Amino acid sequence: MTGPVQTFTRLQRALHWVMAASILAMLFIGVGMVSTVGPQYLSLFTTHKTLGIALLVLALVRLGVRARSGAPPLPADLPRPLQLAATASHYLLYALMIALPLIGWGMLSASAYPIVLFGPVRLPAILPQSDTLRTLLWHAHVYLALAFFALILLHLAAALFHGLVRRDGVLASMTLAATRRGDASGP
Repeated sequence: MTGPVQTFTRLQRALHWVMAASILAMLFIGVGMVSTVGPQYLSLFTTHKTLGIALLVLALVRLGVRARSGAPPLPADLPRPLQLAATASHYLLYALMIALPLIGWGMLSASAYPIVLFGPVRLPAILPQSDTLRTLLWHAHVYLALAFFALILLHLAAALFHGLVRRDGVLASMTLAATRRGDASGP
């Protein structure tokens, strides 16, 4: 009989790191996009919306994999407030990974902007055209993206705290070199 999972599966780790790189790229592309009126705006905008939809799909896949595979337990000696903060921050990360692309999609829909991902691939509008709604969603998208960036920084700080200060295996459970106890192949 094997014990509890001590690391995330290979698939979970791969999704985490691909999404981490993509989300950071997305945040910087978004900042670059809104701070330019130059010819690069259109390519930044196209990349931002396509990557946003890809991240929405990956986030939903990641939630499904997490529900199926679970997660390693937090260290037993981690103080209860830190356990609650870790749990809450993960819920918020998942919520924002899903909400931000949906808000962006809704914003484009409310702008009556065609949502072309690439070539003939188009997404349907999910909201009716409305300048008021578009403005509301734009503000929500910007402020939630800033909150997401702050939460990512907090997540990174917590990971470094676990890896460099506590050395409790939490960071190691998500590294690409980790293996599952009792199942080195992992799904």
